[in-house]
Amino acid sequence: MSGDHFDAVVVGAGLVGLAVAPALSRAGLKVALVDRAPVAAPEFDSDSWDTRVYAISPGSATFLRSLGAWQMLQPERIEPVEAMQVAGDAGATMEFSAYELGERALAWIVEERALRIALLPLVFEAGVEVIGSAALASLDWTPDACALTLTESGASAQVLTAKLIVGADGARSWVRQAAGLATEPRPYGQTAVVANFACERAHHGIARQWFRSDGSVLAWLPLPGRRMSMVWSAPDALATQLRTLDSVALAARVAEAGGHALGALALITAAASFPLALLKLPAIIAHRLALVGDAAHGVHPLAGQGVNLGFGDVEALAAVLAERGPATDPGVRVLLERFARRRAEPVLAMQTVTDGLVRLFGPTHPLLKTLRNAGLTAVDRLPLLKRALAQPALN
Repeated sequence: MSGDHFDAVVVGAGLVGLAVAPALSRAGLKVALVDRAPVAAPEFDSDSWDTRVYAISPGSATFLRSLGAWQMLQPERIEPVEAMQVAGDAGATMEFSAYELGERALAWIVEERALRIALLPLVFEAGVEVIGSAALASLDWTPDACALTLTESGASAQVLTAKLIVGADGARSWVRQAAGLATEPRPYGQTAVVANFACERAHHGIARQWFRSDGSVLAWLPLPGRRMSMVWSAPDALATQLRTLDSVALAARVAEAGGHALGALALITAAASFPLALLKLPAIIAHRLALVGDAAHGVHPLAGQGVNLGFGDVEALAAVLAERGPATDPGVRVLLERFARRRAEPVLAMQTVTDGLVRLFGPTHPLLKTLRNAGLTAVDRLPLLKRALAQPALN
């Protein structure tokens, strides 16, 4: 059994893990990045589009630029969201404009693989030790360190010791379970069905979202050219039905659901799906442990803020550890509590807004339907309140 010693070990090489590893290295730490899957950049194919896309907020774009990742993205594969139109289930509407909010864009729509291709080289350039195809065996703590035992494919067991473990391993986090933070995500009873389409009409950089009378939320996000990415957060039964449709029938169903706002649609990526759940933990830190990204919190995708909250976690953790001063040990409680305090308010605000909207537009009671649509219209007429609602999504 071999041993390696680090200041921080990051578990999980998703987008958030790929960001936190070089960020902590730049904060002066010796870092290892571990993942169960091989850690490699996906191949880029200019003739195809990634099914999974993200709405990167202005704040996240600034952070990614500070890492050096944003500059590596191909501009022709990024689409700015100039405005967003939101429709209730009884005709109410609300619109957000980047111009009115004083922003270049409300968000930028970026493919997941493009972000991975941009982030992974930064991991290696920062001198991070990368261990892929690893089986996570156990996680143990002493007062002064923690030990992660793992095995690599075809290799003997390996023990990584660190002053700090960072769990970036997603909603079903192994690290979270190993630390005894066993809160389970609360299912919404919805599944997100995602796919990309070619559009008959230009989208003009407008994102569209409909709160539908069946309790689902349909979102169309603009992609470069006459293309858009759909996220349909549907009750599980409807999601199952959508997944059984062939490409022509699905395109017709999605076009109809969106009132043919972009004309006829044609499917350009196979549909994919994932279950939706709310995750609220009593704490995102423990002894020599910090959770980031979906391992720390889960939100409904109606605001497209999951990955942005994760990048916010990374930025806050890296800043706290870079400013640690005489506290050279990155795993001491005072630093982790400082990180947790910085993230408590923005995460709670986003969870409250998204969860509240899902609950508000879920029930079918006629009175509640009237009230929520009246509220949507009223907010659209109050610029200061509308800015207050939009601001957390811009950070």
